[in-house]
Amino acid sequence: MAQMVWRAEDRYRGGDQQAGIDTRHAFSFSGFYDPDNVGFGLLVACNEERLAPGAGFDEHPHRDVEIVTWVVEGELEHRDSAGHTTVVRPGDVQRLGAGSGVRHTERNAGEGPLRFVQMWLVPGAFGTEPEYELVRGIADNTPFALPRTEAVLHVRRLADGERTAVPQAAFVYVHVARGRALLNGTTLHQGDAARLTAEQADQRSTEAAVQSELELRAEGGAELLLWEMHAEPVYG
Repeated sequence: MAQMVWRAEDRYRGGDQQAGIDTRHAFSFSGFYDPDNVGFGLLVACNEERLAPGAGFDEHPHRDVEIVTWVVEGELEHRDSAGHTTVVRPGDVQRLGAGSGVRHTERNAGEGPLRFVQMWLVPGAFGTEPEYELVRGIADNTPFALPRTEAVLHVRRLADGERTAVPQAAFVYVHVARGRALLNGTTLHQGDAARLTAEQADQRSTEAAVQSELELRAEGGAELLLWEMHAEPVYG
């Protein structure tokens, strides 16, 4: 199977422009439905959100989903029904484990534009207690293992020409948050994503045959989010 690249311009457009909300969906979401694009591995949403100053999402519920948020630019204020009030900034990883049910609001808490990537994953158990976690200033090469799932998030911030290995797993999802990177001869730009299966993640690069893993190489610098997933959702 050839690697699948989903370009930024092919994302489904959503949000409310008059309210200062611009959303770009990688998978079927809300009013956008494509039966051939409802998820990949455990990932069922990867939304790029752009909020104008003061704009945001009013209180709304979630249940039985793990929500991971990465801020690329600006400040995101989070408030939830469990009493958590935080401001998420670039370099922070926020996790909201909705479990049996939680409500929250999100808004642009800064004076400038806000851009963040929000990713939803299916947990391995349903009806659990809601959980909240905020990791400040996560370091490169520090994997963030998502509790209650078989998924790990890797953050890579690469200088021009710097390389990083692609994790080997049943499913690997690569999202370019900033800049561009070369993967197996294909250039991925900001907002682009690549979906790799186990067979693809294990193949050898002809450009660097001495390497034991598929690699990403930054072209002019890049900020990458890589999901390493070892299962598909199991419902019921």
